[in-house]
Amino acid sequence: MGFYAERIVPRIVNVACGMKTAEPLRRRVCEGLEGEIIEIGFGSGHNVPFYPAAVTGVAAVDPSDLGWKLAEERIGASNIPVRRAAPDGQSLPFEDDTFDAALSTWTLCTIPDADAALREVRRVLKPGGTLHFLEHGLAPEEDESVRRWQRRLDPLEQRLFDGCHLTRPIVDLLTSAGFTVTDLDVFYEKGAPKPMGADSLGVAIPG
Repeated sequence: MGFYAERIVPRIVNVACGMKTAEPLRRRVCEGLEGEIIEIGFGSGHNVPFYPAAVTGVAAVDPSDLGWKLAEERIGASNIPVRRAAPDGQSLPFEDDTFDAALSTWTLCTIPDADAALREVRRVLKPGGTLHFLEHGLAPEEDESVRRWQRRLDPLEQRLFDGCHLTRPIVDLLTSAGFTVTDLDVFYEKGAPKPMGADSLGVAIPG
C-alpha cells in the first residue's frame, strides 16, 4: 500500500462513513446480531456503537493500521470485546463453522476479490449463521440512467477511494458465493447522489 492508500484514504473513509445520516442504517443492519461475529471491512469501527448486547465478541478484519487506530475510542467505549483478527477478508485464518454471524458494511465494493471474501465468510459461519450486509453497488435495473453514470464515474471512484467500485451487483455476488438472501431492502441513501448511494441492506444465509 502506498502513502495515499495508507495515510489518506482511511481518514477520508472515517469521515465519509461517520456521517450522522448513516447511523440509522448501521442500527438496522446490526439488528439481530448475536454471539461471536466476524466483521469484514471493519474500517475505523463505526458499527461498534450499534452492536446489540447479545453480541459476545467481534473478530475485526481490515488491512488498515490507521483505521484500527482511529477505531480505538469507539472500541474503548464498548462493553463488547473487539479483537483485530486478520487483515484480509479473502483469506481468513479461522476454522470452518467458527462464527454465529457476520457483518459487512460498505465493504464489498472495495475488496479486490469479493467472491473469494464471501466464500470465506460462508466457510467460517456456523450452520444457521447469518450474514448481515449493507452495501452500495449497481443501481436497480430499471434505473439505467443511474447505471450509466455509475459506469462513467467508476474509474474516478476507484482512484479516489483505493479501488472502490460503484458497479458491483451486490445480490448477484452473494448468490454466486452460495448465499441465499432472506431479507432485502434496496434504496438510495438520503442526501447522496444516486450513483454513489444505491444501497442494498439485508440478511443472507449459506445456501
